[in-house]
Amino acid sequence: MLQRFTQEFQPPTWVVDESLNRLVLFLNHVLMSEPEAMARLARQKGQRIELVWDRLQLQLTPTPAGLLERGRFEGFDLRLTVTEESPIAIASALARGDKPKVRIEGDVQLAAEINWLIDHVRWDAEEDLARLLGDAPAHTLVQSARQAMAALRSFVAQRPGNGLRTGSAA
Repeated sequence: MLQRFTQEFQPPTWVVDESLNRLVLFLNHVLMSEPEAMARLARQKGQRIELVWDRLQLQLTPTPAGLLERGRFEGFDLRLTVTEESPIAIASALARGDKPKVRIEGDVQLAAEINWLIDHVRWDAEEDLARLLGDAPAHTLVQSARQAMAALRSFVAQRPGNGLRTGSAA
């Protein structure tokens, strides 16, 4: 039922557009904490990257500063298409610590740089929270979130049909 709702529900265009703008701001915030990531992106300045999932399309261009800028362009140098249609399946994969399945088209070198970013750049939520709340409360919140994620991963790993066996070994 939830999957059918997510397939039929169409948020207003302005909500999607503003959400994508906020996503780009967040990505740039994370990138700014990693000088190596910014240097790698700066080398790819002007390349056209298109991210596609279901009906969503996000076009990005690396800037000379090593950040991402939203674009509107025809064609692409690299297109990354998430092949899983179900948001629930994507969330399950992420909860297990897996990457969603992606079809890659275009520039191999640019794809390698994007893959490096995905593998090496992480958001330091605790550092951002510490600026707002202080070190101790931020640490407590992040530890609680980690415990919740560990419980969620454990739950997902034990679900039938995920390829993991439960019970006694054969």
